[in-house]
Amino acid sequence: MKAFLLAFVLAALASALLTPIVRRYAMRVGAVSRPGGRNVNEQSVARLGGIAIALAFFVPLLTIFPAASTVAGSLRAESQRLIGLVLGGVLLGAVGVADDTRGVRALYKLAFQVLAACIAFWFGFRIEAIQIPSIATVSMGFFALPVTVIWIVGVVNAINLIDGLDGLAAGIAFFAALTNFVVAFVTDDVFVAAIMASMMGSILGFLFFNFNPARIFMGDSGSYFLGYVLGTTATVGVSQKTSTTVSILVPMLALGVPLFDTLFSVVRRFLERRPIFSADRGHIHHRLLDMGLTHRRSVLILYGVSLVFTIAAVGVSLGRSWQVGAALCMASAVLIALVRFAGYFEYVRSLKGRRLFPRSTDTELLRHSVPTVLIALAESSDESDVFGALAGFAESGIVLEVELFVRDTNQLLQRWEASDGSNRSDVVCTEIALGNAPRAEHGIRFRWRSHGGHVRAESTLLLQLVVDATAKALLKHSSPFLVPARVDSDAPLADRSTPAMPIAT
Repeated sequence: MKAFLLAFVLAALASALLTPIVRRYAMRVGAVSRPGGRNVNEQSVARLGGIAIALAFFVPLLTIFPAASTVAGSLRAESQRLIGLVLGGVLLGAVGVADDTRGVRALYKLAFQVLAACIAFWFGFRIEAIQIPSIATVSMGFFALPVTVIWIVGVVNAINLIDGLDGLAAGIAFFAALTNFVVAFVTDDVFVAAIMASMMGSILGFLFFNFNPARIFMGDSGSYFLGYVLGTTATVGVSQKTSTTVSILVPMLALGVPLFDTLFSVVRRFLERRPIFSADRGHIHHRLLDMGLTHRRSVLILYGVSLVFTIAAVGVSLGRSWQVGAALCMASAVLIALVRFAGYFEYVRSLKGRRLFPRSTDTELLRHSVPTVLIALAESSDESDVFGALAGFAESGIVLEVELFVRDTNQLLQRWEASDGSNRSDVVCTEIALGNAPRAEHGIRFRWRSHGGHVRAESTLLLQLVVDATAKALLKHSSPFLVPARVDSDAPLADRSTPAMPIAT
Protein backbone atom coordinates (compact mmCIF):
# COMPACT_ATOMS: atom_id res chain seq x y z
CA MET A 1 0.00 0.00 0.00
CA LYS A 2 2.86 2.38 0.79
CA ALA A 3 4.27 2.05 -2.73
CA PHE A 4 0.85 2.82 -4.25
CA LEU A 5 0.41 5.88 -2.05
CA LEU A 6 3.87 7.19 -2.96
CA ALA A 7 3.17 6.57 -6.63
CA PHE A 8 -0.10 8.50 -6.36
CA VAL A 9 1.57 11.47 -4.70
CA LEU A 10 4.54 11.48 -7.09
CA ALA A 11 2.30 11.33 -10.17
CA ALA A 12 0.13 14.15 -8.78
CA LEU A 13 3.16 16.37 -8.14
CA ALA A 14 4.64 15.61 -11.55
CA SER A 15 1.34 16.42 -13.25
CA ALA A 16 0.94 19.66 -11.31
CA LEU A 17 4.46 20.75 -12.32
CA LEU A 18 4.21 19.66 -15.96
CA THR A 19 0.75 21.06 -16.74
CA PRO A 20 1.74 24.79 -16.67
CA ILE A 21 4.72 24.02 -18.91
CA VAL A 22 2.53 22.18 -21.39
CA ARG A 23 -0.01 25.01 -21.25
CA ARG A 24 2.57 27.59 -22.27
CA TYR A 25 3.75 25.34 -25.08
CA ALA A 26 0.19 24.83 -26.34
CA MET A 27 -0.48 28.57 -26.39
CA ARG A 28 2.76 29.16 -28.27
CA VAL A 29 1.99 26.62 -31.02
CA GLY A 30 -1.67 27.65 -31.29
CA ALA A 31 -3.19 24.44 -29.89
CA VAL A 32 -6.14 26.22 -28.29
CA SER A 33 -9.90 25.75 -28.07
CA ARG A 34 -11.65 28.91 -29.25
CA PRO A 35 -15.13 30.07 -28.19
CA GLY A 36 -18.13 29.40 -30.40
CA GLY A 37 -19.94 26.49 -31.96
CA ARG A 38 -20.20 23.51 -29.60
CA ASN A 39 -17.50 24.88 -27.27
CA VAL A 40 -18.84 26.29 -24.01
CA ASN A 41 -15.67 28.20 -23.02
CA GLU A 42 -15.94 31.97 -23.35
CA GLN A 43 -12.23 32.54 -24.06
CA SER A 44 -9.42 30.68 -25.78
CA VAL A 45 -8.11 27.81 -23.64
CA ALA A 46 -4.97 25.74 -24.28
CA ARG A 47 -5.31 22.08 -25.20
CA LEU A 48 -2.63 19.32 -25.08
CA GLY A 49 -3.13 18.70 -21.35
CA GLY A 50 -2.94 15.01 -22.18
CA ILE A 51 0.82 15.37 -22.61
CA ALA A 52 1.21 16.33 -18.96
CA ILE A 53 -1.10 13.51 -17.86
CA ALA A 54 0.81 10.88 -19.86
CA LEU A 55 4.26 12.04 -18.75
CA ALA A 56 3.21 12.17 -15.08
CA PHE A 57 1.64 8.72 -15.43
CA PHE A 58 4.98 7.19 -16.43
CA VAL A 59 7.00 8.86 -13.65
CA PRO A 60 6.16 6.31 -10.88
CA LEU A 61 6.59 3.41 -13.30
CA LEU A 62 10.17 4.54 -13.90
CA THR A 63 11.09 5.54 -10.31
CA ILE A 64 9.15 4.20 -7.33
CA PHE A 65 7.82 0.90 -8.61
CA PRO A 66 11.19 -0.55 -9.75
CA ALA A 67 12.48 0.13 -6.23
CA ALA A 68 9.59 -1.69 -4.56
CA SER A 69 10.37 -5.39 -4.73
CA THR A 70 6.75 -6.63 -4.66
CA VAL A 71 5.53 -4.17 -7.28
CA ALA A 72 8.66 -4.60 -9.39
CA GLY A 73 8.15 -8.34 -9.42
CA SER A 74 4.54 -7.97 -10.53
CA LEU A 75 5.51 -5.54 -13.28
CA ARG A 76 8.20 -7.89 -14.53
CA ALA A 77 5.70 -10.77 -14.48
CA GLU A 78 3.31 -8.63 -16.54
CA SER A 79 6.04 -7.14 -18.75
CA GLN A 80 4.27 -8.16 -21.95
CA ARG A 81 1.09 -6.36 -20.98
CA LEU A 82 3.07 -3.38 -19.73
CA ILE A 83 4.76 -3.06 -23.13
CA GLY A 84 1.37 -3.22 -24.87
CA LEU A 85 0.00 -0.57 -22.52
CA VAL A 86 2.91 1.76 -23.23
CA LEU A 87 2.92 1.23 -27.00
CA GLY A 88 -0.83 1.66 -27.46
CA GLY A 89 -1.04 4.58 -25.03
CA VAL A 90 1.82 6.46 -26.70
CA LEU A 91 0.32 5.78 -30.14
CA LEU A 92 -3.11 7.14 -29.28
CA GLY A 93 -1.59 10.01 -27.32
CA ALA A 94 0.41 11.00 -30.40
CA VAL A 95 -2.70 10.80 -32.58
CA GLY A 96 -4.49 13.03 -30.08
CA VAL A 97 -1.64 15.56 -30.14
CA ALA A 98 -1.82 15.66 -33.94
CA ASP A 99 -5.57 16.20 -33.79
CA ASP A 100 -5.25 18.94 -31.15
CA THR A 101 -2.66 20.84 -33.19
CA ARG A 102 -3.48 20.24 -36.85
CA GLY A 103 -6.61 18.11 -37.00
CA VAL A 104 -7.01 14.49 -38.09
CA ARG A 105 -9.88 13.07 -40.12
CA ALA A 106 -12.35 10.96 -38.14
CA LEU A 107 -11.71 7.88 -40.29
CA TYR A 108 -7.96 8.06 -39.65
CA LYS A 109 -8.52 8.47 -35.91
CA LEU A 110 -10.77 5.42 -35.87
CA ALA A 111 -8.16 3.42 -37.79
CA PHE A 112 -5.46 4.28 -35.22
CA GLN A 113 -7.82 3.40 -32.37
CA VAL A 114 -8.44 -0.01 -33.90
CA LEU A 115 -4.69 -0.47 -34.38
CA ALA A 116 -3.99 0.39 -30.74
CA ALA A 117 -6.71 -2.04 -29.64
CA CYS A 118 -5.12 -4.77 -31.76
CA ILE A 119 -1.76 -4.01 -30.13
CA ALA A 120 -3.40 -4.41 -26.72
CA PHE A 121 -4.90 -7.74 -27.79
CA TRP A 122 -1.54 -8.95 -29.12
CA PHE A 123 0.19 -8.14 -25.82
CA GLY A 124 -2.34 -9.93 -23.64
CA PHE A 125 -5.24 -7.57 -22.98
CA ARG A 126 -8.03 -9.88 -24.09
CA ILE A 127 -11.69 -10.44 -23.33
CA GLU A 128 -11.77 -14.19 -23.73
CA ALA A 129 -14.84 -14.69 -21.58
CA ILE A 130 -17.57 -12.58 -20.03
CA GLN A 131 -18.67 -13.48 -16.54
CA ILE A 132 -22.22 -12.50 -15.67
CA PRO A 133 -22.41 -12.74 -11.86
CA SER A 134 -24.70 -15.48 -10.54
CA ILE A 135 -25.72 -16.45 -14.07
CA ALA A 136 -23.04 -17.88 -16.35
CA THR A 137 -19.66 -17.43 -18.01
CA VAL A 138 -19.76 -16.93 -21.77
CA SER A 139 -16.62 -17.88 -23.71
CA MET A 140 -15.77 -15.57 -26.60
CA GLY A 141 -13.69 -18.03 -28.61
CA PHE A 142 -13.12 -16.70 -32.15
CA PHE A 143 -14.85 -13.43 -31.24
CA ALA A 144 -12.30 -12.51 -28.56
CA LEU A 145 -10.43 -10.15 -30.90
CA PRO A 146 -13.43 -8.18 -32.26
CA VAL A 147 -15.04 -7.98 -28.83
CA THR A 148 -11.79 -6.68 -27.29
CA VAL A 149 -11.33 -4.13 -30.08
CA ILE A 150 -14.93 -2.92 -29.81
CA TRP A 151 -14.60 -2.55 -26.04
CA ILE A 152 -11.32 -0.59 -26.11
CA VAL A 153 -12.38 1.65 -29.01
CA GLY A 154 -15.73 2.22 -27.31
CA VAL A 155 -14.13 3.29 -24.02
CA VAL A 156 -11.68 5.60 -25.82
CA ASN A 157 -14.50 7.36 -27.65
CA ALA A 158 -16.73 7.43 -24.57
CA ILE A 159 -14.10 9.40 -22.63
CA ASN A 160 -13.56 11.63 -25.65
CA LEU A 161 -17.26 12.41 -26.08
CA ILE A 162 -17.82 13.23 -22.40
CA ASP A 163 -14.97 15.77 -22.52
CA GLY A 164 -17.25 18.78 -22.95
CA LEU A 165 -17.05 20.68 -19.66
CA ASP A 166 -14.17 21.84 -17.47
CA GLY A 167 -12.93 18.91 -15.41
CA LEU A 168 -15.69 16.53 -16.48
CA ALA A 169 -13.78 13.88 -18.42
CA ALA A 170 -10.81 13.97 -16.04
CA GLY A 171 -13.05 13.61 -13.00
CA ILE A 172 -15.04 10.72 -14.45
CA ALA A 173 -11.81 8.99 -15.48
CA PHE A 174 -10.57 9.46 -11.90
CA PHE A 175 -13.64 7.70 -10.47
CA ALA A 176 -13.26 4.86 -13.01
CA ALA A 177 -9.59 4.47 -12.05
CA LEU A 178 -10.56 4.52 -8.37
CA THR A 179 -12.98 1.66 -9.00
CA ASN A 180 -10.32 -0.41 -10.73
CA PHE A 181 -7.80 0.36 -7.99
CA VAL A 182 -10.08 -0.68 -5.13
CA VAL A 183 -11.06 -3.93 -6.83
CA ALA A 184 -7.46 -4.71 -7.80
CA PHE A 185 -6.12 -3.90 -4.33
CA VAL A 186 -8.67 -6.10 -2.57
CA THR A 187 -8.02 -8.98 -4.97
CA ASP A 188 -4.21 -8.56 -4.80
CA ASP A 189 -3.86 -7.63 -8.47
CA VAL A 190 -0.67 -5.59 -8.01
CA PHE A 191 -0.24 -4.81 -11.72
CA VAL A 192 -3.63 -3.10 -12.15
CA ALA A 193 -3.37 -1.39 -8.74
CA ALA A 194 0.02 0.11 -9.68
CA ILE A 195 -1.29 1.36 -13.03
CA MET A 196 -4.42 2.88 -11.47
CA ALA A 197 -2.48 4.56 -8.63
CA SER A 198 -0.28 6.30 -11.20
CA MET A 199 -3.30 7.28 -13.29
CA MET A 200 -5.25 8.73 -10.37
CA GLY A 201 -2.27 10.86 -9.34
CA SER A 202 -1.67 12.21 -12.84
CA ILE A 203 -5.38 13.08 -13.19
CA LEU A 204 -5.60 14.79 -9.80
CA GLY A 205 -2.58 17.01 -10.50
CA PHE A 206 -4.09 17.99 -13.84
CA LEU A 207 -7.52 18.75 -12.32
CA PHE A 208 -6.05 21.66 -10.36
CA PHE A 209 -5.74 23.45 -13.71
CA ASN A 210 -8.67 21.82 -15.52
CA PHE A 211 -11.53 22.36 -13.08
CA ASN A 212 -13.84 25.28 -13.78
CA PRO A 213 -12.68 27.83 -14.79
CA ALA A 214 -10.22 25.72 -16.77
CA ARG A 215 -6.84 27.06 -17.77
CA ILE A 216 -6.08 24.05 -19.96
CA PHE A 217 -8.03 21.20 -21.56
CA MET A 218 -6.79 17.64 -21.84
CA GLY A 219 -7.77 17.57 -25.54
CA ASP A 220 -7.91 14.41 -27.60
CA SER A 221 -4.38 13.60 -26.46
CA GLY A 222 -5.64 13.18 -22.90
CA SER A 223 -9.01 11.56 -23.59
CA TYR A 224 -7.46 9.00 -25.97
CA PHE A 225 -4.67 8.13 -23.54
CA LEU A 226 -6.94 7.83 -20.49
CA GLY A 227 -9.58 5.92 -22.43
CA TYR A 228 -7.00 3.45 -23.70
CA VAL A 229 -5.50 2.79 -20.27
CA LEU A 230 -8.93 2.37 -18.67
CA GLY A 231 -10.20 0.17 -21.48
CA THR A 232 -7.20 -2.15 -21.49
CA THR A 233 -6.82 -2.56 -17.72
CA ALA A 234 -10.54 -3.41 -17.44
CA THR A 235 -9.87 -6.56 -19.45
CA VAL A 236 -7.26 -7.89 -17.00
CA GLY A 237 -9.93 -9.20 -14.65
CA VAL A 238 -11.56 -8.47 -11.35
CA SER A 239 -11.13 -11.76 -9.54
CA GLN A 240 -8.31 -14.00 -8.50
CA LYS A 241 -9.82 -16.98 -10.27
CA THR A 242 -8.76 -16.09 -13.79
CA SER A 243 -7.03 -13.22 -15.52
CA THR A 244 -8.91 -13.75 -18.79
CA THR A 245 -12.42 -13.42 -17.42
CA VAL A 246 -13.92 -9.96 -17.14
CA SER A 247 -17.21 -9.31 -15.41
CA ILE A 248 -19.34 -7.37 -17.84
CA LEU A 249 -20.99 -5.36 -15.07
CA VAL A 250 -17.97 -3.97 -13.21
CA PRO A 251 -16.27 -2.03 -16.05
CA MET A 252 -19.63 -0.92 -17.42
CA LEU A 253 -20.62 0.51 -14.04
CA ALA A 254 -17.20 2.10 -13.52
CA LEU A 255 -17.61 3.94 -16.83
CA GLY A 256 -21.38 4.27 -16.52
CA VAL A 257 -21.72 7.98 -17.33
CA PRO A 258 -19.56 8.13 -20.51
CA LEU A 259 -20.86 4.77 -21.79
CA PHE A 260 -24.48 5.82 -21.29
CA ASP A 261 -23.85 9.17 -22.97
CA THR A 262 -22.15 7.50 -25.94
CA LEU A 263 -24.88 4.89 -26.32
CA PHE A 264 -27.65 7.47 -26.19
CA SER A 265 -25.78 9.72 -28.64
CA VAL A 266 -25.63 6.88 -31.17
CA VAL A 267 -29.32 6.06 -30.70
CA ARG A 268 -30.31 9.73 -30.86
CA ARG A 269 -28.44 10.37 -34.09
CA PHE A 270 -29.84 7.19 -35.63
CA LEU A 271 -33.40 8.18 -34.78
CA GLU A 272 -32.78 11.68 -36.11
CA ARG A 273 -31.37 10.22 -39.34
CA ARG A 274 -28.02 11.93 -38.90
CA PRO A 275 -24.51 10.49 -39.28
CA ILE A 276 -23.48 8.53 -36.19
CA PHE A 277 -20.14 10.39 -35.92
CA SER A 278 -21.64 13.87 -36.44
CA ALA A 279 -21.06 16.44 -33.71
CA ASP A 280 -23.93 18.03 -31.81
CA ARG A 281 -24.94 19.62 -28.50
CA GLY A 282 -27.11 16.75 -27.32
CA HIS A 283 -24.72 15.18 -24.81
CA ILE A 284 -25.73 14.81 -21.18
CA HIS A 285 -23.60 17.76 -20.04
CA HIS A 286 -25.05 19.99 -22.77
CA ARG A 287 -28.58 19.07 -21.70
CA LEU A 288 -27.80 20.00 -18.10
CA LEU A 289 -26.48 23.38 -19.25
CA ASP A 290 -29.55 23.95 -21.43
CA MET A 291 -31.70 23.34 -18.35
CA GLY A 292 -30.11 26.40 -16.76
CA LEU A 293 -27.58 24.71 -14.49
CA THR A 294 -24.23 26.39 -14.07
CA HIS A 295 -21.08 24.92 -15.55
CA ARG A 296 -19.69 23.83 -12.20
CA ARG A 297 -22.99 22.46 -10.87
CA SER A 298 -23.45 20.31 -13.98
CA VAL A 299 -19.99 18.80 -13.47
CA LEU A 300 -20.61 18.16 -9.76
CA ILE A 301 -23.90 16.38 -10.53
CA LEU A 302 -22.15 14.04 -12.94
CA TYR A 303 -19.36 13.55 -10.39
CA GLY A 304 -22.01 12.44 -7.91
CA VAL A 305 -23.51 9.98 -10.39
CA SER A 306 -20.03 8.60 -11.12
CA LEU A 307 -19.39 8.16 -7.40
CA VAL A 308 -22.59 6.13 -7.06
CA PHE A 309 -21.54 3.98 -10.03
CA THR A 310 -18.14 3.51 -8.40
CA ILE A 311 -19.73 2.22 -5.19
CA ALA A 312 -22.05 -0.01 -7.20
CA ALA A 313 -19.17 -1.44 -9.24
CA VAL A 314 -17.17 -2.28 -6.14
CA GLY A 315 -20.26 -3.86 -4.60
CA VAL A 316 -20.87 -6.00 -7.69
CA SER A 317 -17.28 -7.23 -7.83
CA LEU A 318 -16.81 -7.97 -4.13
CA GLY A 319 -20.31 -8.54 -2.74
CA ARG A 320 -22.52 -11.56 -2.31
CA SER A 321 -25.64 -12.25 -4.36
CA TRP A 322 -27.91 -9.92 -2.36
CA GLN A 323 -25.22 -7.22 -2.32
CA VAL A 324 -24.85 -7.46 -6.08
CA GLY A 325 -28.60 -7.02 -6.45
CA ALA A 326 -28.63 -4.03 -4.09
CA ALA A 327 -25.74 -2.39 -5.96
CA LEU A 328 -27.46 -2.87 -9.31
CA CYS A 329 -30.74 -1.49 -7.95
CA MET A 330 -28.92 1.58 -6.59
CA ALA A 331 -27.14 2.20 -9.91
CA SER A 332 -30.36 1.69 -11.88
CA ALA A 333 -32.28 4.12 -9.66
CA VAL A 334 -29.62 6.81 -10.09
CA LEU A 335 -29.48 6.26 -13.86
CA ILE A 336 -33.26 6.52 -14.19
CA ALA A 337 -33.24 9.69 -12.09
CA LEU A 338 -30.52 11.19 -14.29
CA VAL A 339 -32.42 10.25 -17.47
CA ARG A 340 -35.60 11.82 -16.14
CA PHE A 341 -33.82 14.90 -14.79
CA ALA A 342 -32.06 15.53 -18.13
CA GLY A 343 -35.33 15.25 -20.04
CA TYR A 344 -34.57 12.14 -22.07
CA PHE A 345 -38.10 10.78 -21.55
CA GLU A 346 -39.53 13.97 -23.03
CA TYR A 347 -37.13 13.62 -25.94
CA VAL A 348 -38.38 10.11 -26.73
CA ARG A 349 -41.96 11.34 -26.66
CA SER A 350 -41.06 14.18 -28.99
CA LEU A 351 -39.77 11.65 -31.52
CA LYS A 352 -43.28 10.27 -31.84
CA GLY A 353 -44.51 13.73 -32.69
CA ARG A 354 -41.77 14.16 -35.28
CA ARG A 355 -42.90 11.00 -37.05
CA LEU A 356 -46.27 12.67 -37.57
CA PHE A 357 -44.47 15.48 -39.41
CA PRO A 358 -41.95 13.91 -41.81
CA ARG A 359 -39.31 16.06 -43.43
CA SER A 360 -40.99 18.61 -45.68
CA THR A 361 -39.97 19.51 -49.20
CA ASP A 362 -38.37 22.80 -48.13
CA THR A 363 -36.27 20.99 -45.49
CA GLU A 364 -35.09 18.48 -48.08
CA LEU A 365 -34.13 21.30 -50.48
CA LEU A 366 -32.30 23.06 -47.67
CA ARG A 367 -30.46 19.84 -46.78
CA HIS A 368 -29.13 19.51 -50.32
CA SER A 369 -28.06 23.17 -50.60
CA VAL A 370 -26.26 23.51 -47.25
CA PRO A 371 -23.20 21.33 -48.15
CA THR A 372 -22.41 23.65 -51.05
CA VAL A 373 -22.23 26.76 -48.90
CA LEU A 374 -20.26 24.88 -46.21
CA ILE A 375 -17.61 23.94 -48.78
CA ALA A 376 -17.48 27.52 -50.09
CA LEU A 377 -17.02 28.88 -46.55
CA ALA A 378 -14.30 26.36 -45.75
CA GLU A 379 -12.40 27.26 -48.94
CA SER A 380 -12.77 31.04 -48.50
CA SER A 381 -9.55 33.04 -48.62
CA ASP A 382 -10.81 36.32 -47.15
CA GLU A 383 -13.88 38.06 -45.77
CA SER A 384 -15.27 38.90 -49.22
CA ASP A 385 -15.28 35.20 -50.10
CA VAL A 386 -17.32 34.51 -46.96
CA PHE A 387 -19.89 37.11 -47.95
CA GLY A 388 -19.87 35.73 -51.48
CA ALA A 389 -20.71 32.29 -50.15
CA LEU A 390 -23.66 33.71 -48.19
CA ALA A 391 -24.80 35.60 -51.26
CA GLY A 392 -24.66 32.40 -53.28
CA PHE A 393 -26.69 30.68 -50.58
CA ALA A 394 -29.41 33.32 -50.93
CA GLU A 395 -29.29 33.19 -54.74
CA SER A 396 -29.80 29.43 -54.71
CA GLY A 397 -33.54 30.09 -54.44
CA ILE A 398 -34.00 27.95 -51.32
CA VAL A 399 -33.30 30.81 -48.88
CA LEU A 400 -34.96 34.08 -49.87
CA GLU A 401 -32.87 36.43 -47.72
CA VAL A 402 -29.70 36.31 -45.62
CA GLU A 403 -28.99 39.32 -43.39
CA LEU A 404 -26.05 40.21 -41.18
CA PHE A 405 -27.17 42.52 -38.35
CA VAL A 406 -26.21 43.95 -34.95
CA ARG A 407 -28.10 42.05 -32.27
CA ASP A 408 -28.56 44.87 -29.75
CA THR A 409 -29.74 47.58 -32.15
CA ASN A 410 -31.02 45.39 -35.02
CA GLN A 411 -28.90 47.53 -37.38
CA LEU A 412 -28.66 45.88 -40.80
CA LEU A 413 -25.04 45.54 -42.02
CA GLN A 414 -25.25 43.20 -45.02
CA ARG A 415 -28.15 41.75 -46.96
CA TRP A 416 -28.36 39.18 -49.72
CA GLU A 417 -31.63 38.07 -51.31
CA ALA A 418 -32.84 35.76 -54.04
CA SER A 419 -33.39 37.30 -57.48
CA ASP A 420 -36.83 35.69 -57.67
CA GLY A 421 -38.63 36.44 -54.45
CA SER A 422 -42.04 37.36 -55.86
CA ASN A 423 -43.90 34.58 -54.12
CA ARG A 424 -43.54 35.39 -50.42
CA SER A 425 -46.25 33.10 -49.03
CA ASP A 426 -45.45 30.96 -46.00
CA VAL A 427 -42.20 32.83 -45.31
CA VAL A 428 -40.51 32.23 -41.95
CA CYS A 429 -37.60 33.88 -40.22
CA THR A 430 -34.88 32.64 -37.84
CA GLU A 431 -32.13 34.66 -36.16
CA ILE A 432 -28.94 32.95 -34.97
CA ALA A 433 -26.06 34.51 -33.05
CA LEU A 434 -22.78 34.73 -34.94
CA GLY A 435 -19.99 33.29 -32.79
CA ASN A 436 -20.10 32.75 -29.03
CA ALA A 437 -23.78 33.18 -28.18
CA PRO A 438 -23.62 34.95 -24.80
CA ARG A 439 -21.24 37.67 -26.06
CA ALA A 440 -21.90 37.69 -29.79
CA GLU A 441 -22.46 41.21 -31.11
CA HIS A 442 -23.69 40.18 -34.55
CA GLY A 443 -26.22 37.71 -35.82
CA ILE A 444 -27.45 36.23 -39.09
CA ARG A 445 -31.11 36.30 -40.06
CA PHE A 446 -32.54 33.83 -42.57
CA ARG A 447 -35.87 34.05 -44.39
CA TRP A 448 -37.18 31.22 -46.53
CA ARG A 449 -40.42 29.61 -47.65
CA SER A 450 -41.70 26.80 -45.50
CA HIS A 451 -44.80 24.76 -46.23
CA GLY A 452 -47.52 25.82 -43.82
CA GLY A 453 -45.33 28.50 -42.26
CA HIS A 454 -43.79 25.92 -39.91
CA VAL A 455 -40.06 25.54 -39.27
CA ARG A 456 -38.88 22.09 -38.26
CA ALA A 457 -35.96 21.34 -35.98
CA GLU A 458 -34.01 19.89 -38.93
CA SER A 459 -34.16 23.25 -40.75
CA THR A 460 -32.89 25.15 -37.71
CA LEU A 461 -30.07 22.65 -37.29
CA LEU A 462 -29.03 23.01 -40.93
CA LEU A 463 -28.95 26.80 -40.69
CA GLN A 464 -26.98 26.54 -37.45
CA LEU A 465 -24.33 24.62 -39.38
CA VAL A 466 -24.12 27.47 -41.89
CA VAL A 467 -23.73 30.06 -39.10
CA ASP A 468 -21.06 28.01 -37.31
CA ALA A 469 -19.11 27.60 -40.56
CA THR A 470 -19.45 31.36 -41.22
CA ALA A 471 -18.14 32.18 -37.73
CA LYS A 472 -15.20 29.81 -38.19
CA ALA A 473 -14.32 31.34 -41.57
CA LEU A 474 -14.57 34.93 -40.29
CA LEU A 475 -12.45 34.03 -37.28
CA LYS A 476 -9.83 32.55 -39.59
CA HIS A 477 -9.73 35.78 -41.58
CA SER A 478 -9.64 37.98 -38.42
CA SER A 479 -12.92 39.63 -39.33
CA PRO A 480 -14.20 42.42 -37.02
CA PHE A 481 -17.67 40.86 -37.16
CA LEU A 482 -16.63 38.40 -34.44
CA VAL A 483 -15.55 41.02 -31.89
CA PRO A 484 -17.62 40.22 -28.76
CA ALA A 485 -19.93 42.82 -27.32
CA ARG A 486 -19.22 44.26 -23.89
CA VAL A 487 -21.79 42.66 -21.63
CA ASP A 488 -22.16 42.00 -17.94
CA SER A 489 -20.26 38.80 -17.12
CA ASP A 490 -22.97 37.93 -14.56
CA ALA A 491 -25.76 38.16 -17.08
CA PRO A 492 -27.58 34.89 -17.84
CA LEU A 493 -26.62 33.00 -20.97
CA ALA A 494 -28.79 33.79 -23.97
CA ASP A 495 -30.15 31.21 -26.34
CA ARG A 496 -28.25 30.74 -29.57
CA SER A 497 -31.30 31.21 -31.74
CA THR A 498 -34.70 32.82 -31.42
CA PRO A 499 -37.85 30.87 -32.19
CA ALA A 500 -38.79 30.83 -35.84
CA MET A 501 -41.66 33.20 -36.61
CA PRO A 502 -43.84 33.57 -39.71
CA ILE A 503 -43.68 36.84 -41.61
CA ALA A 504 -46.87 38.43 -42.79
CA THR A 505 -47.15 38.57 -46.57
